Amino acid sequence: MAVSGVRRRVWTAVAAVSAVVVVGLIVTAVLVDLDTADRVASVIGAVVGAISLAVAVYALNRPTGVAVAGTRSVQASGSIGRAVTGDNNRQHGAPSQPQPPAASPGTSATTTAPGVPGERGVAAGGSIGEAITGDGNQQM
Repeated sequence: MAVSGVRRRVWTAVAAVSAVVVVGLIVTAVLVDLDTADRVASVIGAVVGAISLAVAVYALNRPTGVAVAGTRSVQASGSIGRAVTGDNNRQHGAPSQPQPPAASPGTSATTTAPGVPGERGVAAGGSIGEAITGDGNQQM
C-alpha cells in the first residue's frame, strides 16, 4: 500500500519526535538521575495517552462518506464477501470471497463509489461475493 505524501510526512515527524524523546529520557537518566527521568517519562506518557485518545475518538467519529438509505441495506466502498439482511437467515458455509474488479483492455481497474441502495439493497464499490436478502432464507 502506497503512503501519500502527507501521511509520509506525519510518520516521519512522529518518528523524529519519538527519537528525540527517547534520547532525551536517556540523557536525563544518565546526567540527572533515574527518579527525574521516571517523572518526566510519566508526564510524557500521560500526554501521549491523552493525544492518542483524542485521535481515536476523532477516527471513530469522522464521516466516512458512505450514505445508506433504506432499512436493512448494506453499502461498502470496497468489496463485500457476504451480505445478509432479513430475519431467520441461517448460513452454514464460508462466505464467498469477492474477486477484484477485472480491468478491460486499455483501462485500469478502479473502485468507484457505489450508489445508495434502497430497502434491503446491497451496493459495493468493488465486487459482491454473495448477497442474501429477505426473510426465512436458509443455506446449508
